[in-house]
Amino acid sequence: MTGRMKKGSAVAAAAVALVGGFEGLRQHAYPDPATGGQPWTLCYGSTNGVKPGDYKTVSQCKALLALELQKYAEGIEQCVTVPLPDSRFVALTSFAYNVGVKGACGSSAIKLINQGKTAEGCEALLKWNRAAGIVFPGLTRRRQKERQFCLEGI
Repeated sequence: MTGRMKKGSAVAAAAVALVGGFEGLRQHAYPDPATGGQPWTLCYGSTNGVKPGDYKTVSQCKALLALELQKYAEGIEQCVTVPLPDSRFVALTSFAYNVGVKGACGSSAIKLINQGKTAEGCEALLKWNRAAGIVFPGLTRRRQKERQFCLEGI
């Protein structure tokens, strides 16, 4: 487990709030409409082992999100080679949760940040506002918020 994302930490709380605010909360399992119904999804976009009929309380969903975010935080720690202030770490963890660790780590955003071009890297997050080639307002808003977190302290 990454030290910054440990249960109860301010960084974990910030990541849960940021990601949870964009993913939206669904306490009853539902088929993912973007993929024709599979996989089934629950809470804040969790798909791991979700079956039709599954239900979780709000506190269970928040705990599940915090646990799942650890995997994405660890992915960011593996591919980012420069020190990250907490706010930038939260932004990149949120980005990875949405696009996957492989997508995030292969992105121009992280490549630029690793090259010391932090502001350019944070700006590059804004390019990731499409799904199936279509610009989505929700993704645009998410990337703008991640960019804001990413740029803090520059």
